[in-house]
Amino acid sequence: MLQPDRPFRIIHALRTPVGGIFRHVLDLAAGQAERGHDVGIFTDSLTGGERAEAALADLVPKLKLGLHRLPIRREPHPVDPMTAMQFLKLMKVLKVNVLHGHGAKTGIFVRLKGRSQNTIRVYTPHGGSLHYKPNTLKGAFYANMEKAFKDRTDLFLFESAFARDTYERIVGKPNGLVRCVFNGVGAFEFDPVPLAADATDLVYVGEFRHIKGADLLVEAVAKLHADGRPVTLTLAGDGEETDNLKALIKRLNIEHAVRLIGHVRARHGFSKGKLLIVPSRGDSMPYVVIEAAAAGIPMLASRVGGIPEILGPFEDALFAANNPGAMADAIEAALSDLDGAGARAKSLRERIFVHFSQNAMVDGVLRAYRDAFNDR
Repeated sequence: MLQPDRPFRIIHALRTPVGGIFRHVLDLAAGQAERGHDVGIFTDSLTGGERAEAALADLVPKLKLGLHRLPIRREPHPVDPMTAMQFLKLMKVLKVNVLHGHGAKTGIFVRLKGRSQNTIRVYTPHGGSLHYKPNTLKGAFYANMEKAFKDRTDLFLFESAFARDTYERIVGKPNGLVRCVFNGVGAFEFDPVPLAADATDLVYVGEFRHIKGADLLVEAVAKLHADGRPVTLTLAGDGEETDNLKALIKRLNIEHAVRLIGHVRARHGFSKGKLLIVPSRGDSMPYVVIEAAAAGIPMLASRVGGIPEILGPFEDALFAANNPGAMADAIEAALSDLDGAGARAKSLRERIFVHFSQNAMVDGVLRAYRDAFNDR
């Protein structure tokens, strides 16, 4: 049994080194290493590109248990059992006592390990398979997979009450320990972001994926143009929907009003618009909302997932999800009162400082690990 004062030997396992999950794991691993724990990362070798390589290279000196990469496909694949066996063999060699799986695929790898007094199996879904509707074929498949591994989990760590409640509704009430720990941002992210000289009215910062809803924002901009409000938009990001997004902009005849600047750091992206729009169809606890709120960026976001938990009492910054018309109305109202949007952003920044710091996130996760061992 792990002694109370001994440092943990932690492996964070995630499939793809991109997006919010990757950001979360990097921050968590760095914070745990700084507190004296031995930490390593296991992730896919097929995705991520140069940005992932650079981010991981910065962290590697802190990873006493190393960086380990193998091919991990997004969908179920015939090589998955072999990859899982390689993962478990590596965990044995490294004498890991905290296996923390992030997302459905590596969450399964972690929980293939049998119960042990010296090891805890930790799972954070990060939305993932829970985004699929259970009445669809794919949704039913993933729900059954989650149910099969529910009782092989020592600690469920959710980043929002929404994620916890969604899991319980789709999969069932966990038998393992359950904790909610908000994502958090570092101290430097509370520094203000000056508005760029070439800023447009609106800006989107993030991946171009269907669930993120950038296409809905483009439709809302087209509606505003049709209604006589010629707003401008900067799209800062890239992803699998890039070509579809460009085609939609052309089809709606608003190429003169929308510019795409590719992937940039979030804070640089924030500077490119007077008002940040987060048009997600679904999200659990998106970092872009926390980062923007910490920097005091005027913002509107869809009422989905854990976003209302971030904004708390500032519900006037939320609009109905998957509804370009509602988004357009919210944008028009906010642009007509940018001073009011700025005042709200300033108040929201204070809330983020109290509830969504990186230190609080790291300490909360480590405390949950200890609770899971004590629960034995």
